[in-house]
Amino acid sequence: MLELKDIKKQFNGKVVLDGINLSIKNGEIVSLLGQSGSGKTTLLNIILGLTDIDNGKLIFNGEDITKLSMRERGFNIVFQDYALFPNLNAYQNIIYGLKNNPNISTKEEVEEIIEFLGLRPHLEKKIDELSGGQKQRVALARTLVIKPKVLLLDEPLSALDGVIKESIKEKIKSISRQFNLTTIIVTHDPEEALTLSDKVLIIDEGNISQFGSPKEIMTNPKNKFVDEFILNQLRIKRKNIYNLFGECYE
Repeated sequence: MLELKDIKKQFNGKVVLDGINLSIKNGEIVSLLGQSGSGKTTLLNIILGLTDIDNGKLIFNGEDITKLSMRERGFNIVFQDYALFPNLNAYQNIIYGLKNNPNISTKEEVEEIIEFLGLRPHLEKKIDELSGGQKQRVALARTLVIKPKVLLLDEPLSALDGVIKESIKEKIKSISRQFNLTTIIVTHDPEEALTLSDKVLIIDEGNISQFGSPKEIMTNPKNKFVDEFILNQLRIKRKNIYNLFGECYE
């Protein structure tokens, strides 16, 4: 379990996170959802270990990791722009992180991940020869082969459209289930958060507006912000999520 206890952060005297308390179970998919400037990316960076906190604690499986570096925490992130190396082919990108850690994954485990993500036909391709969805899968594979304890995703679907977006969404769900991998996603899109996650954390101006299952948020918004930011947008997109939350609109 990952626990955040009274997490506070300021930048230049401005409060960005104001006492965040959160518990995420092992294997859960949790989206951090909010508008630009809400504090969600700062919270992601704090969990990852890129940003220090002013107050509070991070506990992972009973261990205080507040002072540990990103490397010591063993968490890893797939960035919004994938951060792939254009001079390397897809396979070389996938195994790049194993150069300094060759014993983390066996060749058989790497091959299993390649098959799982359907990347076999694309291994020899340069990065600029890949589609957006293929790049996303390569980035996921590169992260999975180093066996992160927690997987963090920064706007993983923002550059994708239609069928490709739905395919990657299903891959993320499958990864979490297959590897029992706690997965934390930053997104500004309510539809993505509610159709992808087990739980959604809605952040507004550095505070938690609501934390719950997608159905709880849809059927019982806790305040005006949740109702206006989340539900009004989803009513416009109601056809896209009807199969999942159809009863909410009847």
